[in-house]
Amino acid sequence: MKVLVVGSGGREHALAWKLAQAARVQTVFVAPGNGGTAADPVLKNVPFNGVTDIAELADFAAAEKVALTVVGPEAPLAAGIVDQFRARGLRVFGPTQAAAQLESSKSFAKDFMQRHGIPTALYATFTDAAAAHEHVRKHGAPIVIKADGLAAGKGVVVALSDDEAHAAIDHMLTTVGERVVIEEFMAGEEASFIVVSDGRDVVALATSQDHKRVGEGDTGPNTGGMGAYSPAPVVTPDVHARVMREIVQPTIAGMARDGHPFTGFLYAGLMIDAQGRPRTVEFNARLGDPEAEVILMRLKSDLFELLMAATDGQLGTVELQWDRRVALGVVVAAHGYPAAPRKGDAITALPPATPELQVFHAGTVADGAALRSSGGRVLCVTALGDSVRVAQQQALAAVRQVQLPGAHWRNDVGHRAIKH
Repeated sequence: MKVLVVGSGGREHALAWKLAQAARVQTVFVAPGNGGTAADPVLKNVPFNGVTDIAELADFAAAEKVALTVVGPEAPLAAGIVDQFRARGLRVFGPTQAAAQLESSKSFAKDFMQRHGIPTALYATFTDAAAAHEHVRKHGAPIVIKADGLAAGKGVVVALSDDEAHAAIDHMLTTVGERVVIEEFMAGEEASFIVVSDGRDVVALATSQDHKRVGEGDTGPNTGGMGAYSPAPVVTPDVHARVMREIVQPTIAGMARDGHPFTGFLYAGLMIDAQGRPRTVEFNARLGDPEAEVILMRLKSDLFELLMAATDGQLGTVELQWDRRVALGVVVAAHGYPAAPRKGDAITALPPATPELQVFHAGTVADGAALRSSGGRVLCVTALGDSVRVAQQQALAAVRQVQLPGAHWRNDVGHRAIKH
């Protein structure tokens, strides 16, 4: 069987790496892939220019008789890649354009949650800047400002002062989009809860926790994610059951009832308060990144068979096997990330891969025989260990072997679990 993975980040490298291990998979194409997938002899990069070449990519999948296409990032999902592939009779795993609105439109998602009684923060949506500023003056900080559309993980500002909130509103309405969603601030601990859905049934993946802020101790601006670990102790068995009962299952049932059955990875970003009550921060219509790297590192089951079952509507029969160890990934970021990441630096040394350690490439490109940085998040160095602390130590020891000028990373990924 041939498989096609769409995307170029660490999530897609991890998906391709895991799919290549499947018993029935012979070839994994990655479109467009990165320097890491280019260097892997089992994987084959193919050209793909963002969302403009979806028809050409469908032609490629048809010509190569690709058995399954797996879509990694949000932009092609929002552009309707699943609809176009299905119209061609091609098997593809991911949500339709209408279902992907759970991620591509914050206001759609908030209205959906309100309509279906799914726990989330109180909110209001604005297109008028004056009205948005008045809302902030009335409610005060801390308060959360979100751009309505896709913003590559950077469209959220948790404003701790009124001035910060006003600045975020002005920035988002002038440069990001025409609408902002303003939410109450939710206190608690965040976790990532990701399931595979066939439109009716769901299978939960291992829990994880991302580290959004750039600096140690969760300080500094939000990023696309500076590291993750799995499992997340804050998701106790009781919290897990509540999330399935109060958030995941009502979402899948609600989307079907609204005429947009959700197939694909559904990611619920959770805020869990001191009493263990989960509320939804946001939905993503895809695997998280860097959560994918740590989750797939722990998955012992065949990913290809799981996704084939999902595209056949047969998830009700699937049970997954997980490595009992902790997986922890540390993101190596480029000089200047997140404000102005420098690209084109040579990466002259990487730690060797082992069964317990993988280096997933996110922002790299092959330049002849050289490997260069091509984005803000360059690598995700992911280790398995018997505890969070052991996995952290192993990942950091490997990170220190990376030679990339100006690189920076967090040394405290997993700190909340170590405190538990």
